[in-house]
Amino acid sequence: MSLLARVIVGCILALVGELGPRTSLIAAESGDRQASVAESDVPAGTMFRAGTAAIEITPEEFPRIIAGSFLEKQASQVNSRLFARGFVLDDGVTRLALVVVDTCMMPTALIDDAKRLAAERCDIRVDHMMVSATHTHAAPAAMGCLGTRQDPEYAAALPAMIAQAIVAANANLQPARIGWASVDDWEHTHNRRWIRKPENLVVDPFGNATGRAHMHPGYQSPHVIGPSGPVDPQLSLLALQTPEGKPLGVFANYSQHYFGAAPVSADYYGRFCQYVAETLDQPGEGNGPFVCAMSQGTSGDLMWMDYGSPHRQLSMERYAEAVAGYASQALASVRYHDTATLAVVEKKLRLRYRVPDQERLEWAEPIANAIEDGVAKDKSEVYAREALILHERQATELTLQAIRVGDLTITTLPNEVYALTGLKLKAQAPLKAHLNIGLANGAEGYIPPPEQHALGGYTTWPARTAGLEVEAEPKIVEMLLQAVEEASGSPRREMAVRHGVYAKAILEAGPDDYWRLDDAAGTLARNAVAGGSPAHLRPGFAWYLPGVGSGSGIGEQERLRPSNFSGLSESGLSEINRAVHFAGGSLEAELNDGAGPFSVAVWFWLGERSGASARSGSLITLPGGGSLVAQQRDDHRVRLQWGDAAADLKAPADQWQFVVFVRDGHDVRVHVDGDESPTLTAKVDVNSVAEGSAEQGSA
Repeated sequence: MSLLARVIVGCILALVGELGPRTSLIAAESGDRQASVAESDVPAGTMFRAGTAAIEITPEEFPRIIAGSFLEKQASQVNSRLFARGFVLDDGVTRLALVVVDTCMMPTALIDDAKRLAAERCDIRVDHMMVSATHTHAAPAAMGCLGTRQDPEYAAALPAMIAQAIVAANANLQPARIGWASVDDWEHTHNRRWIRKPENLVVDPFGNATGRAHMHPGYQSPHVIGPSGPVDPQLSLLALQTPEGKPLGVFANYSQHYFGAAPVSADYYGRFCQYVAETLDQPGEGNGPFVCAMSQGTSGDLMWMDYGSPHRQLSMERYAEAVAGYASQALASVRYHDTATLAVVEKKLRLRYRVPDQERLEWAEPIANAIEDGVAKDKSEVYAREALILHERQATELTLQAIRVGDLTITTLPNEVYALTGLKLKAQAPLKAHLNIGLANGAEGYIPPPEQHALGGYTTWPARTAGLEVEAEPKIVEMLLQAVEEASGSPRREMAVRHGVYAKAILEAGPDDYWRLDDAAGTLARNAVAGGSPAHLRPGFAWYLPGVGSGSGIGEQERLRPSNFSGLSESGLSEINRAVHFAGGSLEAELNDGAGPFSVAVWFWLGERSGASARSGSLITLPGGGSLVAQQRDDHRVRLQWGDAAADLKAPADQWQFVVFVRDGHDVRVHVDGDESPTLTAKVDVNSVAEGSAEQGSA
C-alpha cells in the first residue's frame, strides 16, 4: 500500500532543503508592495522640513518612587540622564510630532495634558501628536500600577517637559531630507514567555494553578517545553538629515522589553542613542543637536535573554552597542527623499475590563482594606487592590493612531503588545515599510491574542497592567488596519498562504485535506485543499511559532529562515515556515470517508531540549479508542506507543519528525521519516474514525 497520505494534518514544515538565503537587510525601497507615492502626492513647490529636540527630564530631588516592579521601590541617585526626545515633521500640508519619553509608562490623561500644553504654543494639532514611553523600569513612576504608587510630584511636572520637547522641535524646523530602513536583528530579542509542563503550572495571585505559560523560566529549565510565541526581530528607523547631508535625527524602533538597570536610568535606550550618535560622528550623545530615540516596539512577550541556551554574561553597555551596530547597517541602506507625504489618522476604541466576579470581590475586599499606608507588600495585596480598581472602572477608551511618512506607515498602541500582534500588523500594512510603537498615547496593559489567555501567566492576570477584555487584541488590530488604510490611501494586504515546493507537491498528490497550521489568529485552521473544511483548534495552543526547516529561534537557530514549505512573499523574499504548537489543546477534524482505509501524516516535536525532562503528547487519537503517543525518554529520544506496542526512534525529541499513521481495517501501521517499513504495528477497532490531536508539540 502506498505511503502517500490521503489526509495531511499538521504543520508540514519542510525538513527538506531551502529556497535560498534570505537577506537580513531590507532597504527602504526594497520589494514591490506599492508604487512609490513618497513624492508625487506632495504639492509642487512645497518644502519638507523637520525639527528635533531633546529635553532633560531627570529628577533633581530624591528619593523618587520607581516604576516597573510588582512592589514599590525607590531611588536615591541618578545613574543616567532621562530625556523626552521630540521630532516634528512637516510636508507643507501636514505637520506631526513624535515624542519618546524615558519612562516606564504614562497614563492617557498625563499625555493628553502634555499635548494640550504643546498645542497652545505651536501649530500642531493634538491628534497629530504621538507620545510614547521607552519602557525603562528605572525611572520615576509617572503612573501607578501593580504595587507601585505614582510619584505625584514627578508626574505633575512631566507634561510640561514633554510639551517643551514638542515646542522646541517645532521651533527647530528646517529644510530636511528623510528616509527609512530596517534590518533583522534576531540576536538581541527572544521570547521570554515559555510553555510549561502540565505538572509545573504557575500558581496565580488568586491561589489557582492556571499558568501553563509564564515569563522568565530560567536558562534551560527542565520545567518548560518551548516559547509560547514568535519573535519580531525587525529593527526599524526613520532618519533625518539636512539637504547637505548632515544628520539631524534618528527615530528607531525595536521589539525588546528593556535590559535592566539600577535607577534612575534610561536603561539601554539611552546607551543605544549614544552609540548611534558616535557612529554618525555627532556630539551630544543623541540628546541634541543631533537627536536619537529608541521607541518601544511589540515586546510584551519578548526580552533579551535566550532561555533555551546556556546563560552568558552580558552588560547593558555591550548590549546597547551591539544593537546600535545593527542600526548602523540599516542607516547605511537608507535612501533619502527630498519630501514625503505625511498623514495621521486617530481613532478611539472603547473596551471593557475583565472585572472581578462576586467571588473574586469577596476575596479581594478584606485583603485590599488591610493594606497599610497604601503600599502593598505582596502579590495578594497587589492583585486584590487591582481587582477593586477594575471593578470601579469597568471600561476604558484607547487612543489608536496610524501615521504615514512617505512609503512608511506606523501604528501606535497604548499597550504592551505581543510580538505576534506586531507581525500581524506588519504583514497586512499596505505600503512598503511598517513599524509599531507600543505604550504610545497611554498605558492600557498587555493585550495577549485571545488564544494566549487560555495559557495564563502574568501577562493575563487581571489588573491595570493586563485588564482588557479577552477579545481586545483582534479589535485593536482591526481598528488600526482600518486607520492605516485611511492614512495610506491603500487597502491592507492579506496574510496569504504562499506554498513552497514541498507544500505544492503535497497538494499535487491529491490529499482529501491538508492543514498546514501556519495561521496567525482564530480557532480555525485553514484547509489548503480547495473547498476543504477547516479544522478546529481547542485551547491551549499558540500560533505562528517556528516550524520544520525554519529554525527554532533558540541558540544557533535563533535566526529563522525559509523552508520548502513556504513560497515567496510579495517582496520576493522566501517566507519563514510557521507552525501551531500545542499545550494541552488539540486539532479536531473529520475524514470524508473515515470508515474505509485512511492515512494521516503529521510533523511533530516535543519541545526544546531544556535538560532531559520527561514529556509526552498524543499525536493522533481515534474517537472509538486508541491514541498514538510520543514520549521523551531519559536520553531525550522519542518513543512512539500505541497501546501495548512501542517503538524507539533514533532522533532526539527536540527535532521535527515525520510520522504517517495508516489504518487499514483492523491493522495500524506507523511509518517514520519516510521509511517504507513500518516502525510500529498494532490492531485497532475497525469502527474507529480518525481525528487528529496533539499536545506539547505540534501536529
